[in-house]
Formats: sequence, structure tokens, C-alpha cells
Amino acid sequence: MSTAILTCSSLERYVAAAQHSQGTDYPVIVVDRIFHVEPEKLKLEIARLLSELSDPPDTLLVAMGFCGGAWDHVTFPFWVVAPRVDDCVSLLLATDDACVPNRKAMGHMYLYEDDPRDFSAFALMRDYSREDPAFAGLDRDTLFHMWFDNYHHLDIIDTGMNDCYDESYVAAAQENADQIGAALDFVPGSNRILEKLVSGRWDGQFIVAEPGRMLRHGDFFE
Repeated sequence: MSTAILTCSSLERYVAAAQHSQGTDYPVIVVDRIFHVEPEKLKLEIARLLSELSDPPDTLLVAMGFCGGAWDHVTFPFWVVAPRVDDCVSLLLATDDACVPNRKAMGHMYLYEDDPRDFSAFALMRDYSREDPAFAGLDRDTLFHMWFDNYHHLDIIDTGMNDCYDESYVAAAQENADQIGAALDFVPGSNRILEKLVSGRWDGQFIVAEPGRMLRHGDFFE
């Protein structure tokens, strides 16, 4: 039986680490994280990537979350295994086997990138805003307030995947926290769900859908 992994580019290195630790080497299909701006575009991009596969897998391991509806009312002609989480952040915040689709705290923004330069608040706003026509014509200050006024905490997820306590890493994170007027802190995380995904330890934290079954919102959240 052939197996492939579909992941968001923001989790690509986490998938690689999970495969390394679990001794698997499945081919990986990567979706650019910029498509997360609009879930319908993400859904279409996922469908496009999978339809263009010259050798479709028997089983697709989904290394991402529900992502605003990208996995709502979709059907594929192969087995699909997906974590029951709302997004990548909740996936990385999981440190146990409990099925908790949303582990984020209100008012908290989370950082898990390996390179501090990748989580610049301004870069995040710029990259996402240019893809959404709703933001067209708005000045930088207006966009900044729209994006970040509701965040009062900036939490670094300590997954053990990077040296997030390094002085330069913390300094870059603090700069971002200062930009949005948020308190900086650390929260525990792990690569546990992805390790379980690639190793076949599919318990209640996962949806295991047979070929032709339509995935729905309730599969992830009920």
C-alpha cells in the first residue's frame, strides 16, 4: 500500500523530523502557507495538487489542521488520515493523547518557526494582506491594527525542535512582541501528533476516512 503526506509549508520541517524519528520516508506534498489566507483557495489548491499526482497514494496522511474549512465537504478516492485539530498551532500545542481540536488561548499569538526572521509580525501581515482583496488600499497602520489589536500575548511554542531559548531567538521574538504590544512568554508543545500520524498510531486524535467518504466540519470538532 502506498502512502503520501500532504502538509502546509509552515510544518514541512516538523514532518521531516517526525519521519526521521519514526523511521518513515513517505513522499511529501507541500501546500504553500499563503493559501491559508482564504480557506476556499486552500481547498482548491489541495484538490489541484492531489489531482495532478501521476501515481495517487492508497493512503494520504494529512499533516495540517481543518484550516478554516479547507477540509469541509471534500472527498477523495483513497484513505485519508487527518488530525482532529483546527490548525497547525493546536497541532503543535498537543503534548498528550487527548482530542482537543482547539488548544489556543484567546488573545494569544503563537510562534513556532525555526528562524526568528520568519515570524516577523510585519512580514506576516504583508504576506497575508497582499493575497486578500479585502485589504486592498488600506494603509500600513490600519492593517496593523486590524491584524494585531486583539493579541495581548505572544507565546513561543517550545516543541524541542529549535533552540527557542537562544538569546538571539528570544530577542527577535521580543521585538515582535513589542511591535504588537504583547507580553512574551513560552508554552509547552511537541511534535507528538505528527509522529503518531506517520507511524500509524491513529487513535481518537485522528479521522480515518475510507475512500469516497466525505469529510465534514463535525469530523474535526465533534
